[in-house]
Amino acid sequence: MPKDYEKSLHHLQVELVKLQRHVIAEGRKVLIILEGRDGAGKDGTIKRITEHLSPRDIRIVALPKPSDVENTQWYFQRYVQHLPAGGEIVLFNRSWYNRAGVEHVMGFCTEPEYHEFLRSVPVFEAMLEQAGVTVIKYYLDIDRHEQKLRLEARHKDPLKQWKISPIDEKALKYFDDYTEARDKMLRLTDSAAAPWMVVRAGDKKAARLAIIADLITRVNYKDATPHDIDKQIVCRFDEACLTNGMLAR
Repeated sequence: MPKDYEKSLHHLQVELVKLQRHVIAEGRKVLIILEGRDGAGKDGTIKRITEHLSPRDIRIVALPKPSDVENTQWYFQRYVQHLPAGGEIVLFNRSWYNRAGVEHVMGFCTEPEYHEFLRSVPVFEAMLEQAGVTVIKYYLDIDRHEQKLRLEARHKDPLKQWKISPIDEKALKYFDDYTEARDKMLRLTDSAAAPWMVVRAGDKKAARLAIIADLITRVNYKDATPHDIDKQIVCRFDEACLTNGMLAR
């Protein structure tokens, strides 16, 4: 029910305020990565996470395609400058995992570059963890039918025109290729230093609540009020997620 959703969201956002206070006071560095299929609800989730937090101490990073100069750099170089400083929370709306998803599926990187990424990203994220950066990764997933409905809705809503891109238009055509790339990415880049949380995002509101309920458990802060996490919606990735319905086929 919408009323229940708003009430639950309010309680969770209060917890996010407490969490941010702790991050600022303790000089913590928190990096939240949101990946997922086109239309899975990343933008809406980020909006609900950030809307009542101090804008001075939280940043949203959504980088455009790399420039000619950036294409000559070390792959992670353009992302490093956006990592959180002490007391900051940074949310990546898509991240270096572009290389394991859209760049690989659409042929924007070479096969050697793709395989090098999959080999090196766990090492890179382990370095971040050793440097005091808390890396929290969510993969939002929806099935083919739901994606079709959501992408069509973008064309009908004048407030969502900015979301339309040529790449999005090919999401359904390459649905199976993205599924294969997703599975390989999750298998090879899940680690103790930076585990993947997979999210069944067919119900946008339920997914938002579950993500925030999980997020507030990832940083220990004073006066935390625990909230139930719906494990049918968000859970730590393991091989069972590929066959038990948590991830769309």
